[in-house]
Amino acid sequence: MAASIRLLVRRVIRHSNRNINLTIAGRSTRSSCCSGLSACRCFSDGAADRSTHFGFETVPEAEKAKRVYKVFESVAQKYDVMNDAMSLGVHRLWKDRLLHAMHPQPGARLLDVAGGTGDIAFRFLDYVRSQQERQQRRAARSMQTPSWQEISNSYSTEDEVEPQESRAVVCDINKEMLKVGKEKADSLGLTTGLSWVVGDAEELPFDDDQFDVYTIAFGIRNVTHVDQALQEALRVLKPGGRFMCLEFSKVTNPVLARLYDAYSFQLIPVLGEVIAGDWKSYQYLVESIRKFPDQEEFKGMIEDAGFYCAQYYNLTGGVVALHSGFKL
Repeated sequence: MAASIRLLVRRVIRHSNRNINLTIAGRSTRSSCCSGLSACRCFSDGAADRSTHFGFETVPEAEKAKRVYKVFESVAQKYDVMNDAMSLGVHRLWKDRLLHAMHPQPGARLLDVAGGTGDIAFRFLDYVRSQQERQQRRAARSMQTPSWQEISNSYSTEDEVEPQESRAVVCDINKEMLKVGKEKADSLGLTTGLSWVVGDAEELPFDDDQFDVYTIAFGIRNVTHVDQALQEALRVLKPGGRFMCLEFSKVTNPVLARLYDAYSFQLIPVLGEVIAGDWKSYQYLVESIRKFPDQEEFKGMIEDAGFYCAQYYNLTGGVVALHSGFKL
């Protein structure tokens, strides 16, 4: 309830600020424009006049979210199959690399945004479980021949509270994607420590300082206001928490870049039509990759949002980049 009230208050404040900015922009534009010139465009008309990209197409901001929702609603049932087909299975290695870089410990809380089908959350829970088992084996070996110090420590820790259970929250704006993720979780027997929440990356339905790690894999390029999504990530992370983003980026090798472009534009939409019966959605996905900022520009956006120690690693020659930053 408290989170819902805070979300409503933030939404009202955000819209009020946008209206104030638009009014200021409209006044300054009118003062600098030559009166009588119809080509001079003023910004007093409000949000309806603001535009953004949907792939290579320019659309009103208010329309992009609806169109992106329809894309993922259309591809949800074949999403995982298409990921394997498009990347030849390499997306699994990219996601494994994300988890190894994260290196979560037992008790960590993860928020995976735009994570509908659950790939990152499942890996997180498996990784934490393996870490826990490793710690238990190490403790069992040490207790076989304990020192006096270890015996003393065991008595002093008997009454201590058990460590908090690790949890993964999958947040996605698309109900169809979450439905597919829940079905996968049931089939894998993953029920404990896992939650599914419908939510917008730009207005997350969570209180401040809630999570140790925030991840978003192949989703941030579909957000209308990337800067707002980054600010929300910062807000919900605990101090010391880590932001991690896996996203398609700019290929660094010119030869590989040409091959990658040919593959993307000539084969991926065809695969989308053959496997998912949806050419247009995969044409958009390919185009959206080309419109997303390159590695350095996105790193700058992460820093501007307030994260520290921002860095990135190129995977597969820059086809994908893993960005991260910390909340201090």
